[in-house]
Amino acid sequence: MTFRALITLAEGIDDLQSVTLIDVLRRANVEVVVASIEARRMLTCARGTRLTADAMLVDVLAQPFDLIVLPGGAVGGKHLAAHQPLQQLLKDQAAAGRLFAAIAESPALALQAFGVLRQRRMTCLPAVSQQLLGCTFVDQPVVVDGNCITAQGSAAALAFALQLVEQLCGRAVKVAVARELLA
Repeated sequence: MTFRALITLAEGIDDLQSVTLIDVLRRANVEVVVASIEARRMLTCARGTRLTADAMLVDVLAQPFDLIVLPGGAVGGKHLAAHQPLQQLLKDQAAAGRLFAAIAESPALALQAFGVLRQRRMTCLPAVSQQLLGCTFVDQPVVVDGNCITAQGSAAALAFALQLVEQLCGRAVKVAVARELLA
């Protein structure tokens, strides 16, 4: 069975988190669609890395995904949080019981704004955790609560990506990918 993951990109998104998520999920043979919420596919990340999205988010909104992931970054997270089509997509994903995930600033900025963290245990970059309402912040690198997976920041990006592989593909695939990465 092939699983599909959507990774959303915005101008100013975190470089390391974005590339790590794309790479690790693809190593697990997940079909990854990298979609831009901006008016263009070529984006500049927070530290100057240029990434080209596979698609525009508006062109894939009607497609089903087993997992939707929001990388972090202070600027990128704000752009993601303000994007109304992404908000509706994430709400629908959560309501359907399908996996959704975010790392660093994006849980506190975007997932909080989208209203999908209520009554959940979650984590995010500790510096933005004071913005959380209606959920429980857990000071751990990666937290899984049902269909919601969150992580603290770039240092947790590999563990986060491997946890996403485990949630989608199972423990055996996670172990195989981790072994390939020497993780």
